[in-house]
Amino acid sequence: MIRPSIRCVLLTAAGAPLALLVGVFAPQLWFAGLIWVPMMLAFAAVDALLAPRAPVLKASCPGAIEIGAPLIVEVMVAGRPIDGLELAVATGPRLAPRAEGRIRLARGENHAAIAFLPVRRGTDKVEALWSRWTGPFGLIWRQRVEKLDRLVVITPDIRPVRNSAHLLLRDAQMGEMARVDRGEGSEFEALTEWRSGMERRTIDWNHSARHLQLLARENRIERNNQIVFAIDTGRVMCEPVDGLPRVDRAITAALLGAYAALKLGDRVALFGFDSQPRVASGAVSGTRAFPLMQRLAGQLDYSTAETNYTLGLATLAGDLTRRSLVVIFTEFTDPTGAELMLRAAVNLLRGHLVLFVILADDELEALAAAEPMAIDDVSRAVIAASMLRERRIVQARLRHAGIHVLEARHDQVGPALVRQYFDFKRRNLL
Repeated sequence: MIRPSIRCVLLTAAGAPLALLVGVFAPQLWFAGLIWVPMMLAFAAVDALLAPRAPVLKASCPGAIEIGAPLIVEVMVAGRPIDGLELAVATGPRLAPRAEGRIRLARGENHAAIAFLPVRRGTDKVEALWSRWTGPFGLIWRQRVEKLDRLVVITPDIRPVRNSAHLLLRDAQMGEMARVDRGEGSEFEALTEWRSGMERRTIDWNHSARHLQLLARENRIERNNQIVFAIDTGRVMCEPVDGLPRVDRAITAALLGAYAALKLGDRVALFGFDSQPRVASGAVSGTRAFPLMQRLAGQLDYSTAETNYTLGLATLAGDLTRRSLVVIFTEFTDPTGAELMLRAAVNLLRGHLVLFVILADDELEALAAAEPMAIDDVSRAVIAASMLRERRIVQARLRHAGIHVLEARHDQVGPALVRQYFDFKRRNLL
């Protein structure tokens, strides 16, 4: 495909007015002005004939990528490089270009890397590769489109699991968790000789009298607890936080917490709901079950429906047959929805330990703390402060009812959840 460049279009478009001006002010040169347009068209034709041939391009990209991680499309130019070659890649709506979307190769360069950012989970496509280059005079450009049709599966983000889980578990096993595991858990492990410095409440008086020496009970952390991660996928949870929906931030934190629980011998289940329950898995154990949790988390779809806490949490309570730690990822914006959520959570609290995980709203806090420069800034600050006050009231009511609440930034919520889980185990609350 050959098209005139902007330079050629401008010069050609200026030819007709130039011919008229020459005919008026210099009639003897009217013929020279008249031939301007054909001359420019002739130069454009010569430029098209001398333009380089279409390059042989080879594009490659991964078939799967985690949401939030950059997708890099590598383009290689086989043979002699073309100076000023422009490249662009067409994708579906789930992949957003990180820059302008096209790249221009420098002189002698034959490699390009075009970056995209996945903004939604699911399956998308790298559709086509566009290339464009000019002739030696710069009057025309040649353009070529190559169909790629490469499928890209966008999965939940488990980078925090790879980067942070081992460090958190190592710190836990070397610190407080190791101390609890050796002697301050809830399950009996063994009898040991009582030494100075040990707590007197650990002395087993019956066995001490039988063996004529003081013996202490060594306990260990209770294993095989059940942890349920309940993720709200309703309309509010689909709003973006720093470029990604809240539900994806919640899934990432839940997977990090699930890996830590599986690593420490507990059982893990996943539950997703919006206007009705969507995903309900059975409890699994062992780190080999983590890919199953990741696959189930990828099935949590985005929803535009309002969250029905009464139906969702009642269904979850009916499915649980033993005491569990229920971790609920949600967001509330209005007092009416928060009231329904509170009632459903109190009913769930009767037989289970409940933890609400909420993402801190940095946008509201920034609006409330911003220095007002105009009357509209004052209005925004007042509304933002009112919404933050309602959030704190709801959190206070949850804590007053006996429900634990964890609020953290989107990039810190995963490690904060794991630390809260370790704290529950240290305190034998599970």
